Amino acid sequence: MVNFTLTGLLKNVAGEFPSRRALSVSGKYDLTHERLDLLIEEAASRLSGSGIGAGDVVALTFPNTPEFVIMFLAVIRARAIAVPLNSAYTAEEFEFYLSDSEAKLLLTSQEGNGSAQAAATKLNIPHATASFSNPSTPITLSLTRSESDSNSVSELGLNEPSDVALFLHTSGTTSRPKGVPLTQLNLAASVQNIISVYKLTESDSTVLVLPLFHVHGLLAGLLSSLGAGAAVTLPSSGRFSASNFWSDMLSYSATWYTAVPTIHQILLDRHVNKPEPSYPKLRFIRSCSASLAPAIMDRLESAFGAPVLEAYAMTEASHLMASNPLLEDGPHKAGSVGKPVGQEMAILDENGNVQQAHVSGEVCIRGLNVTKGYKNNPEGNKAAYQFGWFHTGDVGFFDEDGYLHLVGRIKEMINRGGEKISPIEVDAVLLSHLDVAQAVAFGVPDDKYGEEIHCAIIPKEGSNIDEGEVVKFCKKNLASFKVPKKVFLTDSLPKTATGKIQRRLVAEHFIAKISAAKVPKFGA
Repeated sequence: MVNFTLTGLLKNVAGEFPSRRALSVSGKYDLTHERLDLLIEEAASRLSGSGIGAGDVVALTFPNTPEFVIMFLAVIRARAIAVPLNSAYTAEEFEFYLSDSEAKLLLTSQEGNGSAQAAATKLNIPHATASFSNPSTPITLSLTRSESDSNSVSELGLNEPSDVALFLHTSGTTSRPKGVPLTQLNLAASVQNIISVYKLTESDSTVLVLPLFHVHGLLAGLLSSLGAGAAVTLPSSGRFSASNFWSDMLSYSATWYTAVPTIHQILLDRHVNKPEPSYPKLRFIRSCSASLAPAIMDRLESAFGAPVLEAYAMTEASHLMASNPLLEDGPHKAGSVGKPVGQEMAILDENGNVQQAHVSGEVCIRGLNVTKGYKNNPEGNKAAYQFGWFHTGDVGFFDEDGYLHLVGRIKEMINRGGEKISPIEVDAVLLSHLDVAQAVAFGVPDDKYGEEIHCAIIPKEGSNIDEGEVVKFCKKNLASFKVPKKVFLTDSLPKTATGKIQRRLVAEHFIAKISAAKVPKFGA
């Protein structure tokens, strides 16, 4: 049975586990669930007293700090809508996101954010700061809203399941980012789904490595832990550091962590080049937000002695859609993102017909965790909601055991002369080479075939691998039409702010390099 609001779920946890650790800043201080709840209530009352009401949009841009956690939860407790934003955005990007979300207030750390504040000033959006250094005192708010008293408080009403609590944007892989409103019910359902599949309890602990402006870190790392009565540790720097990660995991008795494949690979590289004296005994390691190659999964399990559970998620589903189970609940399958969790899922053809096992189609979902629709985007909603299902834009199939295997994004599938190529399959083969650290395959326009397949790889440190070796290896492990016709060796790949390699960005980057190389040099 779903606890119908996220704030209600967290309030229950504070009453059930008042003295258990909820939130820590590495090497500094701890907050119990009871203390965190009190801080949230105080901050929410202050926001309400300053004029922030139900349905008002509050943008927050912070590193991973307790100020963000407290103020994010305070905003939604006040029945307002929280919009977490990447603090590294340019002023132009902030202007878009603040405008598109219709923000009424910008919240930052006491140090501020020049780009965000410049955009807010341009849009005539008030700015407030939040600081917190002493666990025994309330968070300090410096509200600069006109005609308001930053010290006034207001009695808080009950949160409703239909309250929009969180507003995020999709990553915009193929178009303008879409605005995704998520309700208290959406968030509560997703949190309970995550708690259920990983059996999170008050005995669990994790160290957060992902930014909290992204749904992966926010829902799977932070809110699901708090909703289970478990503990979360924030790095003292406010961001992921491979050099401090394992010492924090040991110090705070961590039982699991979740990350994107890029971070897993960073930790693997460090394990090879500078291993830790000891590692914690983990219940599981979770991977999500991008495809995890089976070879990388094997190396992770061997290095850190824990099962690696790959999952499948997206913003529109309040994060989790499917996951490999804990070993006591069934096998985890390399190359699969597991079974549906807490919602219905079907593979549909273009006419809305459900496909049988091992037949590919579009992955579609419906459930309490799924958004009811994009904001002010009738065309996007028309395309996404058909036949009574939300359409993810991903191609996949179920195997005979009900495990989902993803083939790729519909718009990222490579059509080479009528042969459909899954870039995920090519990625997995490239990453199985022992001298390849990171790899991504992508399609490029081709006069003869319509599209041709290229790839970019980052060799492992000290490796002498070259293009010929990569092609030779692919010919042994792939059908001839799937072998990349061009291999780019590089020391970096374009990534999103969350560390996710975005195929479109990689393709654009290297297509631009090819085009530049073809430009004639006049006067030569």
